[in-house]
Amino acid sequence: MKKTLVAILGATILGAPMAMAADWPTRPLTMVIGFNPGGSTDIQGRVLANVMEEFLGQPVNVVNQPGGGSAVAFTRLKNTDADGYTFLFGGTTALTFTPIITPVEYEIDDFEYLASVALGQNAIVTSAEQPFSTFDEIIAHGKENPMTYAQQTPLDEAIIRAIAEEEGLDLAIVPTGGGGGMAPLVLGREVDFAYSGGTHAQYTPTGEMVVAAFMSSERSPFYPDVPTLIELGYDYSIEDYRTIIVPAGVPDDVKERLIAAAEFASTHQSFIDITEGNTFFPVVMIGQDEMEANVRRIRAATEEVMAD
Repeated sequence: MKKTLVAILGATILGAPMAMAADWPTRPLTMVIGFNPGGSTDIQGRVLANVMEEFLGQPVNVVNQPGGGSAVAFTRLKNTDADGYTFLFGGTTALTFTPIITPVEYEIDDFEYLASVALGQNAIVTSAEQPFSTFDEIIAHGKENPMTYAQQTPLDEAIIRAIAEEEGLDLAIVPTGGGGGMAPLVLGREVDFAYSGGTHAQYTPTGEMVVAAFMSSERSPFYPDVPTLIELGYDYSIEDYRTIIVPAGVPDDVKERLIAAAEFASTHQSFIDITEGNTFFPVVMIGQDEMEANVRRIRAATEEVMAD
């Protein structure tokens, strides 16, 4: 059995419009983002908040709650009122992987997964000024020199640690609070290479940053010449969805409004421009039923892999 942690599924467009509560929301909403400002999740989330505000007719305020690869944000979300006024926008690995390797105060069933609006583009990056640019060159350099790696989540760290052990690298891990913290470390050559959940899209067009490999199971359509770790012989990948998540128990009519707002955003030009044109993520619209199934499927597969 491969150690592949995930495999990208095709996106499913949300079907027929739902009945909506015409009187909700009646006050401002809060979007929680589990990373520092400046990373790809934050950049996408702020535009998404503006578009949802346009649809819902109330302000959508963004609050950054970094820590533990967004585990801190999920803990906050679990402890909020299940009224839909506070929701999280972010990836799903804090649910499908983090609870397996570290104690957290939440579980999958504490939340509901209303809609995904973008597919993750998880990458290994380095500075264009380093003496290496491909992942093979990073490994070759690491076999002769101690190296440093900037992580963002427990999952990317676990994958890189496994590869470093397999290749016999002397590797130090540097934690960051997200892409906004990772970028200056890479560009300043304070670390040799790093994980990027999408922040690289701001720096590859300028030639400052290089994508060495993708952690997704398929190549990015925006970097078609960059191989995946699987292609390079490492059977690891990350399946991640940028998703709107609420505490369990939110009323159905409120969830319908939030899902409709997500569907509206997935076709809104400003969200498409920032997501595909700025952060280089494919825009999708995956509804609640499929996202609920995806999260549980990935979690079960990851538990099986981690038990091997």
